[in-house]
Amino acid sequence: MAASKIGISLILILAVTLGWPVSAAEATKIGIVNPGQLLERAPQNIASLKLLEEEFRPRHQALVGLRDRIIQLDADLEKNVLVLQVTEAEARRREIETLKRRLKREQTEYREDYNLRRNEELAKLQTLVRETIFQIAKEEGFDLILEQAVYVSDRINLTQKVLDRLTSN
Repeated sequence: MAASKIGISLILILAVTLGWPVSAAEATKIGIVNPGQLLERAPQNIASLKLLEEEFRPRHQALVGLRDRIIQLDADLEKNVLVLQVTEAEARRREIETLKRRLKREQTEYREDYNLRRNEELAKLQTLVRETIFQIAKEEGFDLILEQAVYVSDRINLTQKVLDRLTSN
C-alpha cells in the first residue's frame, strides 16, 4: 500500500517536472478519497458488523456460559473445600483446570474465526468501494483519483460523494 502511494507520488512529481501538458482544453481532472473514512462510515460496513454479531452470538454466549460455570465451580470449591475429602477436592480442581484450558482454546478459536469472517466482509466492502470510485471516475471524467493526501481541498475531495453513492445503493 505504501509502495503504491510512493509510486503515484513519483508519477505526479515526474509529470509536473517534465511538463505534462496542461492547457485549458486538456486540463487534468484529479480527485482524492479517504479510504479509511469510506470503510468506516459506509452503511454496508455497519450492516456487515451487525451480521457478524448475529452470526457469532451463539458461540459468544456459549463462551460466557462456560466462563460463568468455571466461576461457579471455583466458588463452590472454595466454599466447600474444608468439608470435602481430599480426593474429591483434587478432582474438582482438575475439572476446573480442564474447563479453563477448554475455555482458553475455544476463545482463541472464536477470535480467529471472527477475525477471518471480518476480513472476508472487509474485502467485499473494499471491492464495492473501489467499484463505486471507478464508476464516479468514469461518469465524471476523472483522469486520476488518489487515496489520501496531507491536505485535500473540498473541491477535489470525493469522499462524501462516494459515501452518498454507497448509501443510495
